[in-house]
Amino acid sequence: MDLTKYTRRRAHEVRIGNVRIGSEHPIAVQSMTNTPTANTELSVAQVERIADAGAGIVRLTAQGRKEGENLENIVAQLRKDGYQTATVADIHFVPEVASIAARYVDKVRINPGNYRTSNGELEALIAQCRERGVALRIGVNHGSLAKRIFDEWGDTPEGMVVSAMEFLRVCRKESFDQVVVSMKSSNTRVMVHAYRLLVEAMEREGMTYPVHLGVTEAGNGIEGRIKSAVGIGALLADGIGDTIRVSLTEAPENEVPVAQMLVDYYKQREGVFTVNHPERYHATEYVRRSDVMTPVVHDEITEQFRIVESVSNNPTAELRAAILNMDDREPVVVKRRYDDADAESVALKAAADLGVLFLDGLADGIWVDAPQLDQAQVRDIELMILQAARVRFSHTEYIACPSCGRTLYDIEKTLADIKSRTSHLKNLKIGIMGCIVNGPGEMADADYGYVGAAAGRITLYKGREIVERNIPQEDAIDHLIALIKANGDWQDPA
Repeated sequence: MDLTKYTRRRAHEVRIGNVRIGSEHPIAVQSMTNTPTANTELSVAQVERIADAGAGIVRLTAQGRKEGENLENIVAQLRKDGYQTATVADIHFVPEVASIAARYVDKVRINPGNYRTSNGELEALIAQCRERGVALRIGVNHGSLAKRIFDEWGDTPEGMVVSAMEFLRVCRKESFDQVVVSMKSSNTRVMVHAYRLLVEAMEREGMTYPVHLGVTEAGNGIEGRIKSAVGIGALLADGIGDTIRVSLTEAPENEVPVAQMLVDYYKQREGVFTVNHPERYHATEYVRRSDVMTPVVHDEITEQFRIVESVSNNPTAELRAAILNMDDREPVVVKRRYDDADAESVALKAAADLGVLFLDGLADGIWVDAPQLDQAQVRDIELMILQAARVRFSHTEYIACPSCGRTLYDIEKTLADIKSRTSHLKNLKIGIMGCIVNGPGEMADADYGYVGAAAGRITLYKGREIVERNIPQEDAIDHLIALIKANGDWQDPA
């Protein structure tokens, strides 16, 4: 990583259908269906909506043989309709489904935490992918590490890297280079550090595999967009990332313009900013530069803070260099002006530019100068950026999956219903997960969890512990509220 300027990480070319990724190609945008993959009509219609929104790659879950086999019908109908969209099969617990899906799609995604490696199953899948020209994604999830990895490393960025490298070494041993790797987490700090550690590990071993970026379970609305922009933007600023997905608990086609905006925002990052003390920068651990415990927003700035404003088109590098070159530990407020008239554009750009400075422990305050917005909007955006960067919690955080074909209930409606009853609470984290595949793990740092257990049934968690199993869905939110009250975390709305 070059601290002085923006430089795209070198990655070799991987072909996903008609899409080419790698450092010589544009960053590709993708999304994922939330329709039942066994339903051809619904799945095709949604893939086409996602493609029409601008995504070149679309992922579909294939949790069983039926879903894996039906990918043939889905792909055939897409091609008949004139869509050349690259298709990806998402595989979890059943390796046999990966071999079925590989007959029909352009890429297969497997999760090392849920995929068996005994009896040469990975090698056999690689051989099949090579024969058909199918790419492979090694998709590590923070919340679903293999037990043997978890027992030794815990749910840490280091453990995620160990998991990924095991699989990448097999791919290299088999001389198979059509591989993409991802390190996704709902915690932006974990996610960013995991990707940085992975890139370091790959560089040590001479690997140049492309990288897919994403913040899992980001939620919805402007909060979900800001959280995604903080995590993805931090890595794009590092020059890391060859494909991205913004995971929102909304219609999947809504993800595409957000992702594309981030891609476009990083096309031009000019300027060289000298860093006199690179040893002060800690890319893979959180080290606070100053003694300020709670970062401030623009209307809380006092005389103790030094304001550092970016005026270049590479704000992250400019501000980072300025802070690293300071010889004292004077608290710093980072400032940037945005002339956009809509709140979403301001929020995305500010989160991408400034969020990483808090993830890296460099900044102590944020000032989003947005003259087209009212000050209440600006303050909300600033607070959401700080929360997404894990440095100041000011409102309830919802760790909500974007849903997929595995989801066991209407997660968009449920998230809205839970928000309507709990958004007044302070400093709580509530996980809302569609199924158990990644649910318990990805919401591991949540205070409370609401997880689909079966059709029409919900299991509730307090932290990592199950409190109630198989509650009828119609009663589950009431039970969640009762659980929050029983643990002393409830406050009546003002």
